[in-house]
Amino acid sequence: MLDPRAADELPGDLDPALRSEVAHTTANALVHQGRAAEDPVVVERLVRLVEAEGLDTVAGMWADSSPNSLPGALWRLYVLREWVRRDARTVSERYRMGVQRAQVHVVVAGVASPPGPTEVSEVVDSVLSGVFTGDLAVALERGAAFCRVLATGSALDADYTDDADLAGRITRGASSLVRTAEELEEAAGLWRAGRLE
Repeated sequence: MLDPRAADELPGDLDPALRSEVAHTTANALVHQGRAAEDPVVVERLVRLVEAEGLDTVAGMWADSSPNSLPGALWRLYVLREWVRRDARTVSERYRMGVQRAQVHVVVAGVASPPGPTEVSEVVDSVLSGVFTGDLAVALERGAAFCRVLATGSALDADYTDDADLAGRITRGASSLVRTAEELEEAAGLWRAGRLE
């Protein structure tokens, strides 16, 4: 049996209130410092945050944040960028499949035609750059439009897949992309109303 004093000294998870405070503080600092810097080198470093710090580090700060919060919105954009970075070929194929059928303005998503791995990578970097250099609400809406096109393309990809298990995973992924799009759209509205914290 552990001595009660020794048990109290064992490291544990952060208090949820402290975790939330850290998430909001870091997200606000990142966005506001990035926007104030007006330096392309700083913006580039912020866009590549996950590459520098690791997805686990960023997840530890923001993954548990509400989707209608600044850290939650940033987390979704960084995860989207990381997925594109790791699997640009699949993303570009699904984007190409979805772009004709998705119920979004393709111009909002902003991918060049034809969409290849380089083009989808560039648009996600552009979306994330917009967080620091442009209208944050527009950046969030572009991310949402991108997710909606990918969701449509993923659903179509699942239809063409013979493996039922794989088709199910792709369909669930499409559903998650739709939910992410909705969350980013809601965050954009909150930002415009001055209520995205």
